[in-house]
Amino acid sequence: MKCFSAITGIFLHLLVLLPIDAPAQQALDLFIWAGQSNAQGWMGDAASYPEQGQELDESIFLNWTFVDNQSSGGNWVTMQPQEGRFPKGHFGPEVRFARELKKLGYNPAIFKYTKGATGLARDWKSPGEGGIYDRMTLSLDSAIRQLEETGFRVTVRGFIWIQGESDAGEDGTAQAYSSNLKQLIGDLRQNVVHAPDLKIILGVDEQHPFVKERPMVVEAQKKLAAEDATIAFTSMLGLPKADGTHLTPEGLVGHGKRIFDAYLSLLPENEKSQLTTFPGEKTDWNGFVRYSFRFEGRDAHVTLPEKALRGNPWVWRARFPGWHTEMDSLLLSEGFHLAYVNTDNMYGSPTAVAVWDRFYQFLTTEWKLHPKVSLEGVSRGGLFIYNWATRNPEKVNSLYAEAPVSDFKSWPGGFGGGKGSKVDWERLKTAYGFTSDEEALAYADHPVDNLEALAAAKVPIMHMIGLNDQVVPPEENTFVLVDRYIKLGGPATVVPCTEGTQALFGHHFPIETPRLGADFIKYHTKLPKPLLNAESYHKQRQGIRNSRLTFQQNKRGRVAFLGGSITYNDGWRDSVSNYLQKRFPDTEFQFINAGIPSMGSTPAAFRLKRDVLAGGSVDLLFMEAAVNDPSNGRSSQEQIRAMEGIVRHVRQNNSATDIVIMHFVDPPKMERYRRGQVPAVIQNHEKVAAHYHVATINLAKEVTERIDAGEFSWKDDFKNLHPSPFGQGVYFRSMKTFLENAWDETVAEDDKIERYVLPAPIDSANYDNGALIESQEARILSGWKIVENWKPDDGKGTRANYVHVPMLITQEEGAVLEFDFSGNAVGIAVAAGPDAGIIEYKIDNNDWQTQDLFTRWSFNLHLPWYYTLAAGLTEGEHVLHIRIPGEKNPQSRGNVCRIRYFFVN
Repeated sequence: MKCFSAITGIFLHLLVLLPIDAPAQQALDLFIWAGQSNAQGWMGDAASYPEQGQELDESIFLNWTFVDNQSSGGNWVTMQPQEGRFPKGHFGPEVRFARELKKLGYNPAIFKYTKGATGLARDWKSPGEGGIYDRMTLSLDSAIRQLEETGFRVTVRGFIWIQGESDAGEDGTAQAYSSNLKQLIGDLRQNVVHAPDLKIILGVDEQHPFVKERPMVVEAQKKLAAEDATIAFTSMLGLPKADGTHLTPEGLVGHGKRIFDAYLSLLPENEKSQLTTFPGEKTDWNGFVRYSFRFEGRDAHVTLPEKALRGNPWVWRARFPGWHTEMDSLLLSEGFHLAYVNTDNMYGSPTAVAVWDRFYQFLTTEWKLHPKVSLEGVSRGGLFIYNWATRNPEKVNSLYAEAPVSDFKSWPGGFGGGKGSKVDWERLKTAYGFTSDEEALAYADHPVDNLEALAAAKVPIMHMIGLNDQVVPPEENTFVLVDRYIKLGGPATVVPCTEGTQALFGHHFPIETPRLGADFIKYHTKLPKPLLNAESYHKQRQGIRNSRLTFQQNKRGRVAFLGGSITYNDGWRDSVSNYLQKRFPDTEFQFINAGIPSMGSTPAAFRLKRDVLAGGSVDLLFMEAAVNDPSNGRSSQEQIRAMEGIVRHVRQNNSATDIVIMHFVDPPKMERYRRGQVPAVIQNHEKVAAHYHVATINLAKEVTERIDAGEFSWKDDFKNLHPSPFGQGVYFRSMKTFLENAWDETVAEDDKIERYVLPAPIDSANYDNGALIESQEARILSGWKIVENWKPDDGKGTRANYVHVPMLITQEEGAVLEFDFSGNAVGIAVAAGPDAGIIEYKIDNNDWQTQDLFTRWSFNLHLPWYYTLAAGLTEGEHVLHIRIPGEKNPQSRGNVCRIRYFFVN
């Protein structure tokens, strides 16, 4: 432990002397700070640099650039005033913001890149246009790389953007501000920091003359914050100003606190609950951070681990906190907190126990330490830990004691074979309120007494003792207590320490095995389950090695994303694309977003040729349909036919294509997993994947089990089957783990791509040759017409490719058409709106059947919907007949059929 302490001490010294020499993989929380003059601190005269909290600055990193003026030279320094503007320099809101973060246990690093009087459109510009934004991202990349190369593990936690006054100066830039800011945020999240749920704090001076004249800028910031749960707006109203534009030093400090509060408001409750504001004086103890403070007028301290274990486990020392600390250092280094409150000369009396009760409440509520604690008592400290534990067995993990006093008649009383202490005996009687020796000797609530509740709770105890201890003889203390405890059914361990010098009449002895004590406490500490491993929800099967070879060797790649709205929406798909581009920086990628809302595997099978393969084969396909297939009412047979058809069609087109099937989450799937059942749609998709050795990622099960493990919540964090930015991040991190594991092995330059062999099909009627056919190909017999540029006249919603396109339409009773096709399956893709009707259809000369086109989503949307009218037909030529009957769905406003496509296999 001396070596550990020395190394840590050296590190703390070097923290002040940058460039940084960091220990391996220390975590840093990076915040990007950008904007114009109030972000910079234009009137932040460092003569008024805030003193309160200044002791924290040495442990806060700062990399600052006052664009086209002074900077930290691209290097990281400690938090401090920045050169320029005033004789002592200037500062901005970042000082108070970072200090508040540090108090909460963050390890903050501020990357500050600012320039006054700059406009988003004019100066920062769009990504790729060579403006300040591009310069900032290059500097940011260099700054992060510098930290990582010195051993830090950097996590970008937030982006603070204080800007907008200049854009409010003109009508054009004010009107374009919303779209420009969205573009900047989107690029930063997706292409720079690769964090789709990055927390964003926005701010602009609402009282600036330009902003008051053109409030579109502040309205744009507020609207973004209202629409996105990971964005917050901060007001400057009421903060003191030095002039019409700039905040005073006091105002900048206040703004920093507002920005900090806004950041906290974006955190999910489970994350906020783990944050702690540390009171007292921050000091170093054996290389660890210790906060010393007063509790009810008594000295107290809490020592923090470098990285706390989940649940914040802790050890509570009684008396002599500086004695035999090797075990404490071991536990601190392994994630435990260490706590102490001075109740010296109270000898574990009821008054002392009451203080402990209140200190326990303080630490478990204010410090968020774990509700169960491990107690550690040395010598007379045994009186404290046992007297508190016997009254609170449900709050105790274990008791560890060294030469503990178990009966005060032995010590300090000296009424047995021990030496005793007259001074301490008198103090003890006062602490307990005894008026005589006789009253003290009649006391029957020693640690050796009343062990029943502790034993019933099976609280394990360990005593380290000296066999020749003449001060606290084990024969009168440990041996009596342990014998009674074991007979009551309590687990007990006694370790005699016989090596080394036995001082103070055998009462002071070396602890031969501090590791044993640390392991005893660790083993008996109940903690939350560790974070689940994403790999547990992945099935690599034959893997995706071919696509890696293609990307590396050919320097070109086509990657397609096929699915419904969860694929269509921004989020995991963009993150995967960015990850691939970053992993293969020399590869020219074509990314195909073939996600269409409401579409499951059947639509995907028939639009695959048009939406994915029309431009050529793909090297890597990501496919999802587990949410839409059951909600769209697809049968198990159709789910298998469609998913199998997609796999076969893709690999008939290119036998080397890698495929990854993903199962996304929704509440019904969560309920199934919690009942110990596998959702039917996942069983069906897995059946296909296993048959073709295709990789799968079961995000439905992973999200369910992570929620059940307490890692996050559905309501506050994931929010919906259309995931929040947080949920999109959960999806992406799992996919990233999958990709990294899939491509973990070394690949030689001359390795060859292997072709996948298609086995016999599961269902010979699968949709492996699906195609869409324009509705104009039908033969109109009566009552139908082609509307070349259809759009609704009822004001209801539409979807892309199902409005302003040709539609084959009728609502005339008795209207008939015929459609000739060759294959074994046929259907229609329609716009099923509020007036969707009922059709009758037949294949060849078979009987007429009925299909209602109205869906539960049709009330307010002309919804694209695929109706499979026949499947499993004999291969060959067929004729589909469709006619309109007289009856209609009572919920529908009409009896209309609008056909966008026929689909056949």
